[in-house]
Formats: sequence, C-alpha cells, structure tokens
Amino acid sequence: MSKEKKRVNISAKKSTKKVEVTSLRKKITFQSPRGMHDILPGDWQILAKFYNRATEILEFYGFSRIETPIAEERDLFVRTVGEHTDMVEKQMYPLKSKGREDLVLRPEITAPVVRSYLEHGMHRLPQPQKFYYFSQAFRYEKPQAGRFRQFWQIGAETLGGESDPIHDAQIIIAFYKLIEDLKLGNVVVGINSIGGANDRQNYKKKLVDYYRKHSKEICKDCARRIKTNPLRVLDCKVKGCQVVKEDAPIILDNLSSISKAHFKQVLEFLDELSIPYILKPNLVRGLDYYNRTVFEIYVAEEGREDLSLVGGGRYDYLAEQLGGRQTAGVGAAMGVERVVELIKEKYPEYGTSRSRKEVYLVHVGALAKKKSVSLLEELRKGGVNVVSNLGKSSLSAQLEGANKANAPMALILGQKEVFEESIIIRDMKAGTQETVPLDKIVGEIKKRL
Repeated sequence: MSKEKKRVNISAKKSTKKVEVTSLRKKITFQSPRGMHDILPGDWQILAKFYNRATEILEFYGFSRIETPIAEERDLFVRTVGEHTDMVEKQMYPLKSKGREDLVLRPEITAPVVRSYLEHGMHRLPQPQKFYYFSQAFRYEKPQAGRFRQFWQIGAETLGGESDPIHDAQIIIAFYKLIEDLKLGNVVVGINSIGGANDRQNYKKKLVDYYRKHSKEICKDCARRIKTNPLRVLDCKVKGCQVVKEDAPIILDNLSSISKAHFKQVLEFLDELSIPYILKPNLVRGLDYYNRTVFEIYVAEEGREDLSLVGGGRYDYLAEQLGGRQTAGVGAAMGVERVVELIKEKYPEYGTSRSRKEVYLVHVGALAKKKSVSLLEELRKGGVNVVSNLGKSSLSAQLEGANKANAPMALILGQKEVFEESIIIRDMKAGTQETVPLDKIVGEIKKRL
C-alpha cells in the first residue's frame, strides 16, 4: 500500500514538473516591443548603401557628421518642441533614472543638435556650422506602415550666420537630390511660409476667431488645439475639419514684407534648379519652434497616396529658447524606414554588390581548419574578398556553400596541402582545378579574377 502511495506521489510530482516546464517555455517566447523592429542583414545592406550615398551628397553640400546622446533632459523638448504638442504630451518615452534627472529618449534630433552647438561654444567657430546625423529617435505613437516607435532619421542642420534664404534652399536641394538619385518616383516639394513671430501671432488670432464660429463642426482634438496650439488644426485629417479648413484664413496672406521677401527668394533658388514645388498654405509642421519656411518632400505616383519622406523648416528662435543668443537655423530630417521600404519595393537587388567577386575557402581536416584561421587573415590583408564556413567539415557541403555564394573560385586546403605548403584553386564554373604554392595565393587569385 505504501509503495502504491509512493508511486502515486512520484507520478504527481512528475506531472507538476511537466507543467512547470511547459509554463517556462511559454515565458521565454519573446518578440521585439510593439512599434520597434529588428534590422536583419538583408535590410542592413540596403541601409548601409543608402547611408553611404546620403553621406556623399550631404558632405558635398558642406555638412559634417554629428551625434548626440539618445537621452536628453525632458525640458529640452518642452521648451523647444512646445509644451502642448502631441510629441511632448503623448509621445515621449520617460527614463527611470537613479538620480533626480528627468530624462527622456529623444523624440526628435534638431533640438539636441542645437543644444550641442550652444554647449560646445560652436558660435565662436566660422559661421554657419553645418551638421548631418544618422541617428535613432523614439516616439510613443500608433505604429503604421513605415512608421515605428523606434526609428532612424538622416537629418541636416545649418546653424549660425545670417538668416539667409540660400540655406533654406540648400537643405531642400540636398534632400531633393538624394531622393531623386534613388529613383523612387516623381519627387515634389510641398512648401509654405509661416512667417515670423509677429506674423504668426496676428494670424493665430484670425484663425482662432474663425474656428470659434465653427466650434460645433470640428472634432474634439481640434477644439482642444484651438485653445493650446491653434496652428495644429490645419494638420487635422478628419473629414468635417477638412471642410471647415477650406474657408479658413491663409497664413500666406498675413505675412510681413520681410517674410514675403524671404520666401520669394527661397522659391527663386528652387526655380534656378527647376525643382518642382507646390505651395501648401495649410502646411505648418507639428513643432512649435519653426518660423518662416516649412516644407515636406514627397514621392508622388499615380494611383497611390503621396508619401512624405522629408520634413523640415527654419527655426531662428530655437537657440534663444535654450538660453543662447538668437541664432539662425534651418534643417530637415528624412524617415529612413520609409525610404528602405520603397527601395525594397522598387529595387529588390539594391544593396547587393554585383561587382564584388568572392572566393570560397574550403578546408578538409583539423590541421587544414587550423591553418585556415591564419590564411583568412592573409587573404584579408591582401584585399581578397573571401567567404568561409569553418564550422562545416564536409567537403561536399562546403563546395555546395561555394555554389550558393556564387563564388567564381574555391580554395581547397587539405592535410596534404598544409604539409606541402600549397593550395588547390578550383574554377567553380568550369570545374577545373590547379595546385599553387600557398605563399603566392594572393597574387594568383587577383590574376584570375
């Protein structure tokens, strides 16, 4: 009887243990956080090629790379982006700090670049200073196609000197040329001027008066925005608000003569290069620090909605908001994930180098495997592109790997070759092979490729 009880108990224990293991297996099934994504090797190749081209173009226009920390003080964005913007109120990721610092993951990168410019006294250098960055930012918003909570941006900023329209135009030109170079479709600039501080103040009063008369026709968000951030009502996509917006005052009709002259010159510079643009009187951008020129660059294709890839504008008061002297500034940023998706859609082979010729190193046996380690280094120093899989020991499996890699040539190293200080060169297309001295292998490869 006791033995039976013991058996029952053992069975029960085994059953419990099995449940625990199953439970544990469920716990270790992880996925990337919602709105964030892995960049797999194939996408990284596309990203790297795109980044190299972007770097060439931006550096041609005189921009130098800058990087800022991914975490900044929350107040940096409250002061610059605006306390009542969606970005500050809803989209920032706060960080739990062991100290008393109130830090957030940066939701955008312009304000950090200006902070860096002021902190390091770059106003004492020849002006203007021109920067570009390839960085990640973070916003807690609803994930959509091409829009993530953690995302890459390529941006460019011109800081200091005069508030010259040529700098607005050059930022637009640089990004326009980059998108045009990628051949992603018909590239168009949507552009507007929101004037100086006084222009906007006067315009906001007219806008608020107009929308108050239509308060029952607009959505709840616009009813809130008209009190806290009136210009944002012009961004609303709700159908009823779109109808109300049609007869709203236009900011271009409320610009001072100075703002009009500035905008006119920007457009003339674009005309000089025959860059197509459309005046968009309701384009205001979502951040409070902009003044005068604001713009978007998008790809327009028949049968699909226009896809905005770049947004930017002028921000002559941003440095002052951070405690610095008034500093002219203009910049733009491009959403990299959207560009990569477009590239993949149009050019599946983008990022894979067709000119790169590689050899495949095959080893047979433990001694050859050991020798392969130093041989790989010798080939690398000699500028030979080589692929290998030292984890495989089968000759046929390695030759199959050479075929899959489309390698024109395989190098076969066995125990005999190690002792004789030689190596076999195999032509993968013809199937012929030849033994050559190991110390002449780099020259022989270059001669044959």
